Amino acid sequence: MENNRKYLPLYGLKWDPFDRGIPVEGLWVDKKVEYFISRIQHLIHRGGFAMITGEPGTGKSAVLRVVEDRLGDIRDVLVGTITRPRSGVNDFYRELGEIFGVTFSFCNRWGGFKSLREKWKNHIETTLIRPVLLIDEAQELPIETLSELRLLQSAQFDSVSYLTVVLCGDDRLVKLLQKPAMLPIENRLRLRLTMEYAEREELLALLNHSLKQAGNSTLFTPQVMDTMVDHANGNVRTLMNTANDLLQAAFLSETETIDEKLYMEVFAAPPKRKRS
Repeated sequence: MENNRKYLPLYGLKWDPFDRGIPVEGLWVDKKVEYFISRIQHLIHRGGFAMITGEPGTGKSAVLRVVEDRLGDIRDVLVGTITRPRSGVNDFYRELGEIFGVTFSFCNRWGGFKSLREKWKNHIETTLIRPVLLIDEAQELPIETLSELRLLQSAQFDSVSYLTVVLCGDDRLVKLLQKPAMLPIENRLRLRLTMEYAEREELLALLNHSLKQAGNSTLFTPQVMDTMVDHANGNVRTLMNTANDLLQAAFLSETETIDEKLYMEVFAAPPKRKRS
């Protein structure tokens, strides 16, 4: 069913509200995240490091998508995303070169260092806005690569930042930055956002927003939504996976409305077999 979108018009949906790749407008943004994004929008005029952390399933990557989208709407902002956080320094420079359109000899790290900084410096002098680098799963970054990034983005004896960097990762990122070699970055974090397990009301708001934006706010009954939220234990990913399983089951069984009866059919524990 992942590749079969015939079920969408059957349920009046513009897109799958529980798919990881939903449009950004389908993502729910609470007040805390909204405030963080507004501060990121100011940070691009100063540069420096920001960090998003939290347990798996709390919505970190979704926040990063919203950050990328909001910054992309600002004129003259250059936004790049690192897709291989485990890269060593040489590969890291290769990826930065592709992201920011800088050509240099890959065997000349010093040349790459100078070329990137010159590109960023010229952009800042023209627009007064720092380029932005988003790094998801940043806990996977090697210490040497993170240290190189710190040196690369700073100038004039660390009084000027050429780049705005948003690190996003789980609690291992927090522990990584507490290592002695990483304290120069940890001390330079200007913004921090900690994603926590959601309250019940927050999960209901998220679910309602997802359905409304996708085009069918009545697809789930209020009772089954309450049940789903209660069993999600504050985990956004768990809630979305549960909702996705129910949507698939509804399509396969040709059920028009998703209710508690369907929930029990899908998630009820199978009866225990009697020992002979």
